[in-house]
Amino acid sequence: MTDSARELDLVVYGASGFVGKLLADYLARTAPEDVRIGLAGRSQAKLESVRSSLGPRAAQWPIIVANSDDRASLAALAAGTRVVATTVGPYAKYGHGLVAACAEAGTDYVDLTGEVLFARDSIDANHDKARETGARIVHSCGFDSIPSDIGVHVLHEAVQADGAGELTDTTLVVTSLRGGVSGGTIDSLRTQVDVSKKDSALRRLAASPYSLSPDRSQEPDLGKQSDVSVVNGKDIAPELEGWKAPFVMASYNTRVVRRSNALRKWAYGREFKYREVMSVGKSPVSPLIAGAVAVGLGGLVLGLSVPPTRYLLDRVLPAPGEGPSEDAQRKGHFTIDIYTTTTTGARYTARVKAQGDPGYRATAVMLGESALGLVLGGDALPAAAGVLTPATALGDVLVTRLRDAGLEISARKL
Repeated sequence: MTDSARELDLVVYGASGFVGKLLADYLARTAPEDVRIGLAGRSQAKLESVRSSLGPRAAQWPIIVANSDDRASLAALAAGTRVVATTVGPYAKYGHGLVAACAEAGTDYVDLTGEVLFARDSIDANHDKARETGARIVHSCGFDSIPSDIGVHVLHEAVQADGAGELTDTTLVVTSLRGGVSGGTIDSLRTQVDVSKKDSALRRLAASPYSLSPDRSQEPDLGKQSDVSVVNGKDIAPELEGWKAPFVMASYNTRVVRRSNALRKWAYGREFKYREVMSVGKSPVSPLIAGAVAVGLGGLVLGLSVPPTRYLLDRVLPAPGEGPSEDAQRKGHFTIDIYTTTTTGARYTARVKAQGDPGYRATAVMLGESALGLVLGGDALPAAAGVLTPATALGDVLVTRLRDAGLEISARKL
């Protein structure tokens, strides 16, 4: 089906959910007037209520009723638009049918998943079909994993522009962050815990550093690449003080970045070794704090695996569809710095920085600009199709759009 035969350019699926509303509002305020946008979900009434809250720009946006367990409705949704942006998770529960429909119809797709097992299943089920139809299936277009994936992308471009070799030891540091963990993220973690605890093979797959790679047998053997290490800042860069704790989303983001490297035929380097950590301050007790964070992350996963503590955690952790107030979203922010040493011994750093709660307001910007990039990018987009990553599907198109939307994205030699 050609683009001209499709009624819409972009459909927001899950528009009546918490993040879906944020995305719809962002598009109503920022999308060009000639981009044809629709709202989709299970409830006509809820979608109409959302549309009425978006102002005159959205007054004529079509409403599309579709359900994750109704394949015919998903097929019709995918066939009628050029791009689908979905906020409906956990994706392992609700996402497979829509991805398959988009791959079959040659429709571009973006989501917010941070679920390793869902992404792996999507690759295995849809990559070849999407390449055949020309669909770009782009998982993880929010705080997971655009700062990681696009940050390494611009870092690599700076190194290449200087002819400074390839990337080797590379570490992302969450330098500052203010914002809560979303209920959707917690529900995704619950789902993956429930699935993997029943199957040791799935646990091993989720733990593999190359679990999202196109062909794991072709990946280099770089030794252990732990996602739960406590790291001395001096071991990352001489100017970094204090110890660094494991970053909660490292076990997903690192796999996305490694997939980008492999999809690009290891353009970052065959010796590219990547990890993610977070700052816990510079005080003398920073190693103790970092260790406590590591124990706490492990305890959260263990707690969700055991019925008594699972019951207690479910009562205190945010539920799906919940989110912070508008004021809290506005006051949120994040700063991420990425450090690398190249094969020539040169040192570089990249920064991705944004205002707005990372999991909500900033994520709505990143997902919205990813979707608009696919709609408007044209020949400037990388020549790729299949189950991709933000860097391999959108590349510099997304970098430019995010900068124009107010994010700081930069890279320089140290």
